[in-house]
Amino acid sequence: MMGRRALGRRFGWLWASYAVSAYGTGLGFGAFPLIAILVLHSGPTQVAALSAAGRAVGAVVAVPFGPWVEFRRKRPVMVAMDLVRFAALASVPAAFALGLLTFAQLLLVSVVAAAANIAFKAASGAYLKSLVAPADLLVANGRFESTTWTATVVGPPLGGAAIGLFGPVATVLADAVSHLLSALGIRAVGGREPRPARPARAGAARLRAGDLLEGWRHILAHRTLRPLFLNSIVVNGLIMASEPLLAVLLLGRLGFAPWQYGLVFAAPCVGGLVGSRLASRLVTRFGQREVLLVSGALRACWPVGLAFVQPGVPGMVLVIAVQLGLVTCCGVFNPVLATYRLDRTDPGRVSRTLSAWSVSSSAAIAAMTAAWGLLAAVAGARTAIAAAGVILLATPLLLPCRVKGRHGETSGNGGGAGTRDRDGDASPAAREASDRP
Repeated sequence: MMGRRALGRRFGWLWASYAVSAYGTGLGFGAFPLIAILVLHSGPTQVAALSAAGRAVGAVVAVPFGPWVEFRRKRPVMVAMDLVRFAALASVPAAFALGLLTFAQLLLVSVVAAAANIAFKAASGAYLKSLVAPADLLVANGRFESTTWTATVVGPPLGGAAIGLFGPVATVLADAVSHLLSALGIRAVGGREPRPARPARAGAARLRAGDLLEGWRHILAHRTLRPLFLNSIVVNGLIMASEPLLAVLLLGRLGFAPWQYGLVFAAPCVGGLVGSRLASRLVTRFGQREVLLVSGALRACWPVGLAFVQPGVPGMVLVIAVQLGLVTCCGVFNPVLATYRLDRTDPGRVSRTLSAWSVSSSAAIAAMTAAWGLLAAVAGARTAIAAAGVILLATPLLLPCRVKGRHGETSGNGGGAGTRDRDGDASPAAREASDRP
């Protein structure tokens, strides 16, 4: 019943904007590796470098974005980042049409998109916290998560068909347009957003080095966020490091068609939709601690199976089964983690905390993608995928032993307000109800 709760017209516009962007991203799933492989004839090392360098440089560029976003109105920042992503992605089909597309351009666009993504997430998380009542945060995050997985079910098969009908850059154009429509939708949210107050100190208008580190300082000082952060960046890094190698293995050596590649990643996303819809109910029944720890541990058990993929139908069935287990667990874990993180972060440092989290995650993914690209060049893509899966089996050891709920208890619901807990982190008792992604 929590999933059916009405969250207001403004949240409806925000959710619609998120959905448009998510469906565009789903259509463009794997587009850059596919273009690099099929158009530019790149090998596994170059494909891995494309994913790694784009994220790494984008993360470095985005480091100042956390404090920059923190003291600005969030909705204009979100609109601006959508427009930046539209312009960057639209340049790819334009260059392709003129016969000017190069690997260097793909790399540059991936850097710009990665930096804009981090800034957008930093602004959108803070905006959601101000727009949705504390008790509704888990419901709102669950809706965004379910939308993501629904778009991933529909998008890749349609994207594969679009590539077959209209060429290899068709989905990149669709992704670009989706960001333009998202920007228009966010503008339509309306309402007045007060300008965040700057700290009362000398030179507050200038960015200080301490402002850049505030997000990491908050994460690492919190006894529960710290292990969740470490677990998250390692798990995400290992999963994403395998993605370009799996693309090379499936599209190259095993001879999967683009539509088959899209299908084996789209069909299992039904599990992510189911998991995200169940998240709030599971938290209500079993408690936040149990849901975080169990779903967090289970999501690490599946990827090792990808090392055994074979050509044809048996290979498709194996990839679908492995991905189904993985995304179902992620569908439960992600909205609960996002809600816990927002609830345990003071409104005055949400953007810096989310930016620090995203920068660290992007940097970890980049480093691991580069390392696994080198491993694949030496030992082969299948061996590198297997190594990532084996290491993932140990990542549940990074999860916290205890997870505090909203009033300082070790279990409980994810979205509510509380007082200052024993970790010294303020969770405001009440916030103005209004709407994110």
